[in-house]
Amino acid sequence: MSYRDEEYHAYNGINFAEHSGIDFGKYSLEELKTLWRATLKKGMHGICFSMYEDGQEPGDIITEEQVERRVKILKPYSKWIRSFSCIEGNEHIPRIAHKHGMKTLVGAWLGDDKDDNEKEIEGLIQLAKEGVVDIAAVGNEVLYRNDLSLDELLDYIRRVKEALPDIPVGYVDAYYEFSVHPQLVEISDVILSNCYPYWEGCHIDGALHHMQQMFGQASDAGRGKKVIITETGWPSQGGSLKGAFSSEENAMKYFINTQVWAKKAGIEVFYFSSFDESWKTGDEGDVGAYWGLWDKHEKLKF
Repeated sequence: MSYRDEEYHAYNGINFAEHSGIDFGKYSLEELKTLWRATLKKGMHGICFSMYEDGQEPGDIITEEQVERRVKILKPYSKWIRSFSCIEGNEHIPRIAHKHGMKTLVGAWLGDDKDDNEKEIEGLIQLAKEGVVDIAAVGNEVLYRNDLSLDELLDYIRRVKEALPDIPVGYVDAYYEFSVHPQLVEISDVILSNCYPYWEGCHIDGALHHMQQMFGQASDAGRGKKVIITETGWPSQGGSLKGAFSSEENAMKYFINTQVWAKKAGIEVFYFSSFDESWKTGDEGDVGAYWGLWDKHEKLKF
C-alpha cells in the first residue's frame, strides 16, 4: 500500500482506543531498543513473509531452502505467517510453515494478467486441499490498484469459496474499501484489512489512535464479522510523508504500541514486514525497502 492523494472521511463510530500508547518520553534510545526486543520476544500473532533477498524481485523463482531458512528465523516470534502468492516458489511458504507448526494466511496474488490469475487461484485451491491453508485470501489490494473490476474480483472469491467450503475465505484491501464496497463484506467469511497510519501522513504520536480508528471503520463495515489487520507497520528509514517520518525510533515505537494494544484488545495483527526488501522502491519510493523487523541480511535491526 502507498499514498493516494485523496481525502477520506474521519471515522467517528466504534472506539477501539482503550490503549492510548506507551509514554516514550522517559525512554532513552537504548532503553527503547531494549523494550522493542522484549516486545518482539513476547511474540506476535502474525508476520507478513518477505520473500526476496537482495537482488531478487517478483518473477524470480525462489527455492525451498531460502523459504525454510526465513521461516526458521520467524518461527520463535510468531504464531502465524502470511504469504502473498501461490506461484514462483511462494507455494513453499505454507507447506514449510505448517511443517514447523505455524498457521498460515495464504494469498493468491491477483492482477490484470488473467493467465497468472488462473495459476494463482489453482495454486491456492491446491495448497488448501493439501491442508496447509488456515485462511485463504483471494487478492491483495486489487481494487486499490484498479487491477480488476469489483465483479471480476467477486467471481474469483466466489470460485474459491465454492472449492473450499471448510476454510475461511476473504479478500485483503485497505480498511475503507469495505465501507465503499459492502459486497466484499457480504461474500467474505473474514474481513482482512490493511491499516497504515504512515501512508496517510500521520505523525507517530497519533499513529496508534489513527490505526485503531481504521480498525474501527473496518469493524463497523464488517457488521459483526471477524476483522483481522493483515498489514500494518512503519518504515525505519527513507523519506517522510506529511507528518509521518521514517526513522528507527518511530519504527520501534509503532511496533511496540501496536503489539501492546493488539494483545490487550484481542486483535489479530499481521505485522508488515519480516525482512527488508530492496526491490520495493517503485511506487513506494525509498521507504519501500525498509519495512522489515529484520534487515536485508536477515539480522534484527535493533
